[in-house]
Amino acid sequence: LPFEDEAFDVVITNHVIKHVGARDAQRAHLRECARVLKRDGKGYFAVPNRWMVVEPHFRLPFLSWLPHGKARDAYVRSCGKGTHYDCEPLTVPEVESLFRETGLWHPNTTVRALRETLSIEGARGPLLRMVAAIPDATWRRVQYWIPPLIYAFARDSESNSAARSSHPGAEG
Repeated sequence: LPFEDEAFDVVITNHVIKHVGARDAQRAHLRECARVLKRDGKGYFAVPNRWMVVEPHFRLPFLSWLPHGKARDAYVRSCGKGTHYDCEPLTVPEVESLFRETGLWHPNTTVRALRETLSIEGARGPLLRMVAAIPDATWRRVQYWIPPLIYAFARDSESNSAARSSHPGAEG
């Protein structure tokens, strides 16, 4: 990124990492986010879950479930949706591994974000009311399959040590 070290109080990476390339490029993306984030800064990270049922760009069921590369490309071509699949959605273990490798503290806030979205948009209709009634503990057990994975992040520093132990969005 064309910015000095520690240039920003807040860094937002919203569904970007899936477009930067393979794991090395994704790691580099997060390293740059860490580099430009101030020592006491905060970040927001979102990426589609690899285990989403319908891929949002191509609108094809189970596309991201296929092995990387040729199988995904063949599926996209056979459905007349393009020549190749150029996204790399991640799983919870993959996201968390990338965060650890780049030294970023990273509470998973997916369930909290789901709750906030339901609160803001209102749980209208029987299906949304049913979803809103599901306890957080149940959501945490199935968070590996919730379509958007959402994390807060911060540089792993002494200044964030107190926040690490008491962050209200941390969901274990």
